Amino acid sequence: MKHDITDRNDIVLLVNTFYEKVVRDAVIGPIFTDVANVNWDHHLPVMYSFWETLLLDGRTYAGNPMKIHTALNKKHRLLEYHFDGWIRLFVETVDELFAGSKAEEAKTRGAQIAQLMLHTMRESETM
Repeated sequence: MKHDITDRNDIVLLVNTFYEKVVRDAVIGPIFTDVANVNWDHHLPVMYSFWETLLLDGRTYAGNPMKIHTALNKKHRLLEYHFDGWIRLFVETVDELFAGSKAEEAKTRGAQIAQLMLHTMRESETM
């Protein structure tokens, strides 16, 4: 039986499993590996802190994801289908690993983040 997201270990499992899928994904994987050239040793702990802060009130994240994604959008235009692929993989991963109110919150917040990022990318293009 699946349990809910309750601690940083759950966040680490979620993030690691999700990004394993991202890297293998034919549509969004190359954005991470070829365009952004993500340093996974740096990126993963940042994502642990990001999601711990959002879901568990960990207060461990201090960053500006919009600034990073806006700069990435200038290198490679991020389109709606990129964000759709991201959220599809994220929801799939949450559903595979967890069940409960925090898991539902993670999916909701993930979808909100994807929509906000897409909107911000479009807005930054008109400035």
